[in-house]
Amino acid sequence: MIAPSGPFDRTLVLRGMGWLGRRYRVEFDWSLFERTGFLAGSDARRLGELNDALHDPGLSAIVAARGGYGLTRIAHLAEYGALRRHPKWIVGFSDITALHVEAATLGIVSMHGPNAAALGRSDDWTQRRFVRALETPEASTRFEGLRTLRPGVVRGRLAGGNLSLLFACQATGRLHLPAGAILLIEDVTEAAYRVDRMLSALLASGALDRIGGVVIGDFSDCPDSQRVSVQDVLEERLLGLGVPVASGLHFGHERYNEFVPLGMSAELDASAGLLELGPNF
Repeated sequence: MIAPSGPFDRTLVLRGMGWLGRRYRVEFDWSLFERTGFLAGSDARRLGELNDALHDPGLSAIVAARGGYGLTRIAHLAEYGALRRHPKWIVGFSDITALHVEAATLGIVSMHGPNAAALGRSDDWTQRRFVRALETPEASTRFEGLRTLRPGVVRGRLAGGNLSLLFACQATGRLHLPAGAILLIEDVTEAAYRVDRMLSALLASGALDRIGGVVIGDFSDCPDSQRVSVQDVLEERLLGLGVPVASGLHFGHERYNEFVPLGMSAELDASAGLLELGPNF
């Protein structure tokens, strides 16, 4: 258990660790609970904690306590060669997208999904999916009922996460989306014009030139700008890519946040509103 970003609700995280402890051996350092302004302790503390977890060959997963902000201050400094030598799950979302980006560059699958604080809410839906996702990652999984925005079928590796973090990673040269990737995006509390700015920058940079499809997750509490909605922006910016696009995946900052193994092969049938993962792809 690590806290590489912002501070968190101590009770929820302790509850989450308690639930994990019923099934797994949980390790953490008490410095995890430190707070420095809007960060979970100093950069040195958080980077040291992250590197220790990356280097530990006895760990099966690194689970984030919470997202928030702060990982992009240290993510580029971490020792990812250790992750290549000792692959393990990285679990989290939002700010943890920065770690998913680094894992993807190494060709290592990572798990975009709820963190320890979410597990601490005693949500059976989330807890059952945690076990299934991490223990049987190659099991066939179907996400149905998506909304078709641009029809078509494509197979590729899943990539993406939080749009703001993808934008930040591209600005630092850390974002490398694989050719033919199925891009999943979500965000929270970003006005429509800001979403437009981030997507426009990604498009102009060429970062999205080689993707094969897009799945839009939750854009929570994202207000309109001059009567233009976030949905309007997403459709106008993404449909121009000419690839299959679907929306409506429970992926992001809402209560129900699906576990999605980034880097795993999948098929998006945007015409049928279906995203399918499994050994056949």
